[in-house]
Amino acid sequence: MDRDWGIIIVLGIGWGTTFFFNELLLKDLGPLSVAFARISMAALSSWIYLLVIRQSGRIPIKEALPLLFLGACMFALPFSLFPIGQQYVATGVAGIVNALTPVMVVVISHLWPGGERATPLKTLGVAAGFIGIVLLTIPAFQSDQETKVFGTLIMVIAPVSYAVGLNWVRRFTDIKTSVAVTWSFTFAAIMLLPLVAMTEGKPGPIQPITWGAIVIMGSVLTGLFFQVGFALLPRMGATKTSSVTFIAPVSALLIGWWALGERLEIVHFAGMAAIFLGLFLIDGRLFRRKFN
Repeated sequence: MDRDWGIIIVLGIGWGTTFFFNELLLKDLGPLSVAFARISMAALSSWIYLLVIRQSGRIPIKEALPLLFLGACMFALPFSLFPIGQQYVATGVAGIVNALTPVMVVVISHLWPGGERATPLKTLGVAAGFIGIVLLTIPAFQSDQETKVFGTLIMVIAPVSYAVGLNWVRRFTDIKTSVAVTWSFTFAAIMLLPLVAMTEGKPGPIQPITWGAIVIMGSVLTGLFFQVGFALLPRMGATKTSSVTFIAPVSALLIGWWALGERLEIVHFAGMAAIFLGLFLIDGRLFRRKFN
């Protein structure tokens, strides 16, 4: 289990950097094109991975629609929402919003048939998480910056989508995890292609640094990392696996400050603290030790 938590930490640091890569890609691409490029590269690298491990990619035809739904929830929708939101808010704020994922997993899992039940500590964690989001939006409301409010609130939909996907994946008991992830990436890319064509069209000249960001974020931080993350899911459960987003905001904040010169206000740190408190409450171990 210690090894699994070590993997979670590595995944969290890596996923925190994806918000920085989104910022780089938005210089040359529209937000939907950013999502499409990331997912397409992840799909390509996942098919190569299946070839390397000699795993057949065949699936029962009846599982195509369920895998398409998983691709929409886990990849197409959230990967589009974050670049859209990051046009209006800082990289670090996007990372903090992403940390709501375990909170949303608690809510969705409690309502999901056969899902993880919510405990009093987890319920308190949900409340603390929502308080954190309110704190994040306070500066925008006070300064009458409607675009920042929009950017923050639209990104909140992404953790909800992740939570649905992490519970939906329970149904795929007869399909290898690597195959399910590969097809989910593929269906997500197919879904996004007509939307990109209709709304953003063909991109203009793309700089070499943008191509590099697409390759790194798509093949490693998305394709490889999600293969690893989904492999952990059966052992750790949806709530604990989603706690990878506890680490991601710290990585996003630091790289946003170091590489992009982004300024964060005290209330942003207060919002992050409230979300982190929520995550500690959801995990529960610290409080069980204290009161046992």
